[in-house]
Amino acid sequence: MSPTPEDDRDRDAQQFAAAGLVTDDPTGWFERLYAAANKGEAVVPWDGGDPNRFLVEWVERERPSAVGRRALVVGCGFGDDSEYVAGLGFDTEAFDIAPSAIAEARRRHPGSAVRYRVADLLRPPPEWRGAFGLVVEIYTLQALPDPPRRGAAVQLAGLVAPGGTLLLIAFRRDPAAPEAPPPPWPLDRDDLDALTGAGLRPVRVEELVDADRWRVEYRRDRPDEGARRPDADQDSTD
Repeated sequence: MSPTPEDDRDRDAQQFAAAGLVTDDPTGWFERLYAAANKGEAVVPWDGGDPNRFLVEWVERERPSAVGRRALVVGCGFGDDSEYVAGLGFDTEAFDIAPSAIAEARRRHPGSAVRYRVADLLRPPPEWRGAFGLVVEIYTLQALPDPPRRGAAVQLAGLVAPGGTLLLIAFRRDPAAPEAPPPPWPLDRDDLDALTGAGLRPVRVEELVDADRWRVEYRRDRPDEGARRPDADQDSTD
């Protein structure tokens, strides 16, 4: 198939998502999109072939320690972010609800140290609860309408281990901007607060205005930290 203009990269996802909403199936469209993309019949708009630049910027600034830590990449797609996280030294697992995405990730990264598997954020494996020192969520919550997005946020928060970090990157909802056909369903402050209500503490909230993104770092405090930690939550606008 011929290259798709940048302005049209969302078109296939929007069409598959719209069909899923008509049939009250808000997550099944991911598999249909990835299966079509694997056959050269559709474009996955978030497949850039490189790790997400907002993830890379965060890592270069924060230098997270990977020593003895497990990481989970949520909605991993074709695996670019997962391979990057594993390259930092994390013991990395990655999942997607779409079997076709996982099959392609394994094909693209033969011999990878990442453990790729099919799983559903709305019903994650019980053994994942509180198991990961780093959870990376990029463009997954925003690909869900609400419901089930708030329920997915609660499940997402539950994956973070005590002392662990969740990094969330998503499009930012601008109430002044004209509505565009979803997906994505950009996130607002209430969406960010849903993760706080599920037991995480926002460490740094970055409103990347020029890029229309949120980049938010959350932490799950250890049981003995809450009473003695300083109020270090930060908001910034870049």
